[in-house]
Amino acid sequence: MRTVPSSLRRGPGLDVAVVGGGMVGAAAALALSRAGFSTALLEARPPAAWNASDDVDLRVVGLAPSSIALLQELGVWTAIREARACPYSHMHVWDAENGAAIDFDAADEARDLLGYIVENNLVQWTLWQSLEAAGVRRLCPATVKDYEVRSDRVMLELADGESVAVRLLVAADGAGSPLRERAGIATRGRDYAQRAVVAHVTTERPHARTAWQRFLPTGPLALLPLADGRSSVVWSLPEAEARRVQSLDDQAFLNELGIASDFRLGRITAATPRVAFPLKLQLADTYQAERFVLLGDAAHTVHPLAGQGVNLGLRDVAELRDTLVEAREQGRDMAEAHVLRRYARRRRSADTLDAYGFDTLARIYSWQSTPLVAARGLGVRILDRLAPLKRRLAAHAAGR
Repeated sequence: MRTVPSSLRRGPGLDVAVVGGGMVGAAAALALSRAGFSTALLEARPPAAWNASDDVDLRVVGLAPSSIALLQELGVWTAIREARACPYSHMHVWDAENGAAIDFDAADEARDLLGYIVENNLVQWTLWQSLEAAGVRRLCPATVKDYEVRSDRVMLELADGESVAVRLLVAADGAGSPLRERAGIATRGRDYAQRAVVAHVTTERPHARTAWQRFLPTGPLALLPLADGRSSVVWSLPEAEARRVQSLDDQAFLNELGIASDFRLGRITAATPRVAFPLKLQLADTYQAERFVLLGDAAHTVHPLAGQGVNLGLRDVAELRDTLVEAREQGRDMAEAHVLRRYARRRRSADTLDAYGFDTLARIYSWQSTPLVAARGLGVRILDRLAPLKRRLAAHAAGR
């Protein structure tokens, strides 16, 4: 059984405990440790080992340049890129109802790439493997049963009866965050009553390192390029329709997906088994409590149509690290309320703008009346011709 070192049970103990070892939590623990803070990562179970001989993970993420820059700073990006990652330099988005389309090209931004499509578990596993060498105490398996805030520390009570003392508690424990609930932080948002059906597919034509997204009356369909030449499908559908699509036999699924994608990559010739996950918008009312902060999905979940969920979480990580370093350099208590409010205000403001921006986009593309569909098409065509505005949108998505 894993035991907690006695040095962590009494006294101020560690600077930071990050609870949750997903991509964002592991990145936070690594970033804070590399910044000179004594850090522990608490996780109920270790991630599944990534192996190049395994099939590509069904959950993939589109990493923006801001995320890649952070992973480079943490010393893990080269390993991720060389293991199995697909760069993409073009994005084509089109409307099934009116044919209006918009294109984003890296060359227009004087860049080589828009980003990379990478498997979730490759990123998580690479970060996890880097923790120990960076000085992060990995406490796994470990579950926080309760915690108590004192004047200069937080005492964590673990499920196995041990306790850990830290100056700051960071909750990266997912959208259903028990720690957020324990802190009394409410959330707001909406259930989209949709599910994203996910699979990897083989297509007649190559993906050309392009991210394809078609807006259908039922929701967006994305085909994202994978390093092995296949494409990752993320097909957002109303719940009943998602269940129907999941129940189709393989050939019927291939046929329907081909029609839904407008055969942009030719016929769909093969697909992996499908999985689906529910979609919702959720924002925490605040990202901060006494000696406590939220980041990643514990703070915000957004519609996957823009592929920005993990990127927002990694921007949380960079902001938290920079805020704590600045406080230390000023000789302040890194976990005092004024310091944490600075992080919380900056990130919640940015995340709120992004989350409701994505939500507004989803609503606009759900319009079905003929005049509104026509107006939507006109707006997209105008936007595609306004190079300065397109550059601003691309720069925002890149995290600049």
